[in-house]
Amino acid sequence: MKLRVLDAVPFQIDMDSLAKQMRVKEGTGNREKLETLAGQARAVAKPKAVLREAYIEERTDDRVRVNGIFLSSRVLRVNLEKAHRVFPYVATCGRELEEWSKGFSDLLEKYWAEAIKEMAVKQTVRYLHDYLTEHFQPGKLSRMNPGSLPDWPLPEQRPLFDILEDGPRAIGVELTDHFLMMPVKSVSGICFPTEESFESCKLCPRENCPGRRAAYERDLYARKYARADS
Repeated sequence: MKLRVLDAVPFQIDMDSLAKQMRVKEGTGNREKLETLAGQARAVAKPKAVLREAYIEERTDDRVRVNGIFLSSRVLRVNLEKAHRVFPYVATCGRELEEWSKGFSDLLEKYWAEAIKEMAVKQTVRYLHDYLTEHFQPGKLSRMNPGSLPDWPLPEQRPLFDILEDGPRAIGVELTDHFLMMPVKSVSGICFPTEESFESCKLCPRENCPGRRAAYERDLYARKYARADS
């Protein structure tokens, strides 16, 4: 199936939310600086995403083959038990915001710029999710991201990028030799239809994680993902 490049992703900055996140008070000089910086970001931002509709061709105990390429993860394999169609993707804040953020030397402004780039990539993932829902009618969707769990480590970025072929490059995203994405504020993953929602956080025991979206379930792996012979 052909690649879908989403290069007209809208980007909005809620100043009150941003100021609250950055702990910047109304009526202060820092609030004025933050508003100026946000205005600059809005003017240059072009967040993007690429996705592909793909089909599962083979399953083993801990791998699935998608478009001729194996993705190795027991958790992913189990999550895709009833799925036939999946949607690999990459979403990014965009090189435009990345280059803009490099122009700051002040530590506080650099911190603000990073937060704005994070906001851009999160909005892009939401836009991608809405796009999938509207154009493919997959039903309820969940997603997994390489590197979010030891079971699906960061080197799995490579086969995911291979499934997307030239798509990541088309939106300005490159994969380093250490399997990190550039721009850094980019995410890759695979969306899949599911009757039961999945969050990697449920399998992650890390405490005080700022990105946690669900509570850790200590017995979930043994109950749902462990092999019968283990």
